[in-house]
Amino acid sequence: METGPPGVASQAVSDTAWRGMEGDTVSTREQAWWTRARLGRCGPPLDLLTARFDKHVYAPHAHEEFTIGVCVGGSEVIDYRGGHIRTGPGSIVVLAPGEMHTGGPATATDGYAYRALYADPALLADGTLGGPPHFREPLLDDPELAAAFRLAHTELSACPDPLEAESRLPWLLTALARRHSAARPVSDTVPGAASVAHVVRDRLADELAAPPSLADLAADLGLSRYQLLRAFRTTMGIPPYAWLAQYRVSRARGLLERGVRPAEVAELVGFADQAHLTRWFRRVLGVTPAAYRAGVATTAYRNSVQDTQA
Repeated sequence: METGPPGVASQAVSDTAWRGMEGDTVSTREQAWWTRARLGRCGPPLDLLTARFDKHVYAPHAHEEFTIGVCVGGSEVIDYRGGHIRTGPGSIVVLAPGEMHTGGPATATDGYAYRALYADPALLADGTLGGPPHFREPLLDDPELAAAFRLAHTELSACPDPLEAESRLPWLLTALARRHSAARPVSDTVPGAASVAHVVRDRLADELAAPPSLADLAADLGLSRYQLLRAFRTTMGIPPYAWLAQYRVSRARGLLERGVRPAEVAELVGFADQAHLTRWFRRVLGVTPAAYRAGVATTAYRNSVQDTQA
């Protein structure tokens, strides 16, 4: 599994594009979708790749980051550490930094499709002891974790919200290291977890339009990001990005009830755009912001008519 075409890494944070490999004319089955997420506001980048190939074969190469991929279709053969890895749908592949590898279709007919991310080694060490973890086996069978990676990758590729990326991806990378590497996990006990969660909650609420990064909040509290996430999830029952999204929806309701248009509301409460607001509004309330605004307006009109006739 490989990074995107040369030069893509220099794109803007939210930039995504379909690109054929090596500039050739390609079919719709020889494509890669590249997205750059940020881990928190002004945080470091983390690149995401979605690829579907029938014939493409990667040249031997290595990366500075861990490459973590989930096969979503077909089968790929990867030459790695002197052997051959053969992926299948749902399998997870972990390739270590600096390790030479290739990749190509396992059969002449099925091709291969995968979602991959490229993580700084420190991201996998946050919840373990002894520095970057070592994975003895590069091919992992963990359906629960594979599904979680695939879902997070899919949603962040569509909308790479910085707080959401920082809430989800480091947590999953820590889970990967703790479940499948040789590293020993750190203790899950966070002293004063409830107080930590409430401090984080209040900061997010106070700065909902431009929330601070979790790394900065953790540093202020003398914790690692993993400890902060553990404390918040244990106390609140959901990760920070999900709590903030629901708080934003609550604030959005008040603005919509005052007749503010959904596009303006999205900006005022900190969503990336109207589509981002709509996605979360429907998750929380079951209707779109426009439908909610129209329904509230209709009810208010009926009530005013009834008051007049009374």
